[in-house]
Amino acid sequence: MCFSFVINSYTNWGPVHVVQNYRAELQGGLTHPNETVKILALTQIGRVVEHPEAVTEILNDHDILQAMILCIREEKMSVAKQAIHSLSKISHSKPGLDKLFKSDLLHVVKDVMATSDTIRYRIYELVVEIASVSPISLGYCANSGLISQLLSELTGDDVLIRATAVEMVTTLAHSQHGRQYLAQQGIMDKISNMIRGAETDPFSSLYLPGLVKFFGNLAVMDSPQQVCEAYPTFLTKVFEMALDPDPAMTGVALDTLGLLGSTVEGKQVLQKTGEEFRTVFSRMSHLAGSGATELRVRCLDAISQLLTLQPEHQTEDLLSLTESWFQLLSNKPMDMIRSISTQPFPELHCGALQILTAIASQPWGQRMMMVTPGFMEFVLDRSTGQTKEAKDAKFELIGSLVGSSTAAEILGSQNYIRLKTYLREGPYYVTAVASVGTEGAN
Repeated sequence: MCFSFVINSYTNWGPVHVVQNYRAELQGGLTHPNETVKILALTQIGRVVEHPEAVTEILNDHDILQAMILCIREEKMSVAKQAIHSLSKISHSKPGLDKLFKSDLLHVVKDVMATSDTIRYRIYELVVEIASVSPISLGYCANSGLISQLLSELTGDDVLIRATAVEMVTTLAHSQHGRQYLAQQGIMDKISNMIRGAETDPFSSLYLPGLVKFFGNLAVMDSPQQVCEAYPTFLTKVFEMALDPDPAMTGVALDTLGLLGSTVEGKQVLQKTGEEFRTVFSRMSHLAGSGATELRVRCLDAISQLLTLQPEHQTEDLLSLTESWFQLLSNKPMDMIRSISTQPFPELHCGALQILTAIASQPWGQRMMMVTPGFMEFVLDRSTGQTKEAKDAKFELIGSLVGSSTAAEILGSQNYIRLKTYLREGPYYVTAVASVGTEGAN
């Protein structure tokens, strides 16, 4: 079956016309054996329900709604994903919420859930997506019992299911009303206790990263200080994982430290731990210089976030903090970062440039650049890093320098003018070379 006429009708006549005149075609598409046709039908319905009149037509068609829900249990994940997305759109209105959660369609949803563990989590994904929209949506999802069922999975016997449940709960925590609901249900305390109990669980490595990510996201969205004070187990575990020989544990710790350190409050929380954080930062320095490439890249990214300080936050205390952390990297940290940037791995090259960009807007960073022999020549040399990503990263570094109010004074007027010229010419500028002895050459 071809959907081109349905799509053309949408373009020419609008969504209401499509639903009223091609209802049978849409329903046939949802049950078609070809996955591409299913996806086309689901996509078209997703477009239609964005229209307030057309969505009423869909909500009054029980068969179409049921067929959409049944698509969630399709073998092909691409079909299920589109079904989840389109059903989520339907629930953006109160009538849509009523239809999904206060009619016999809720029984259809629960029947689909019973298909398998995999399908059950697809339904949870739909529920979390709907619940994240507004407190009202969350209320419908909670009253259906599906949210409670998800939360009960956190402490289930199957560690793989537990790990997936943590991911779902983390997504729910992205909204403020979601976080409030989880706090009311005691989920923060439950996850904190799970982190504490992980020490005696031989299978904790399967779900522990998810628990740490949950609190990392929570800290950045609410308050790093409040979260770390209320749940001290979290930061203790992050430091332990950063020193863990298991690369999987270390990688999650690095990402979490970068996330925490991306905020001023997070930087201050880490600084207050004193020797604990300095030990971890020294480990990060070691990892950045050696080890598996993927871990080195994650490490460089975390360090750049820890060292980044926006102009409005550049107080004497915070500038002193970032400078002291940079000095922990090595006896000659500028040489160390520049050495990494010259290695033949684009991702390492860009990661090192990210760190230089982080310190480029800070006066102490500019002074370090000026006393490092050959550094300005390295910055202005367009022959280093030939990939698009490398050129973009270098351009961002130049922009950070030029945009600083102290750069002209510290770097000197000649260097500043050269940097401004580089910025004006753009990241991909190539100096034209005249052709000699060729007829018609310019």
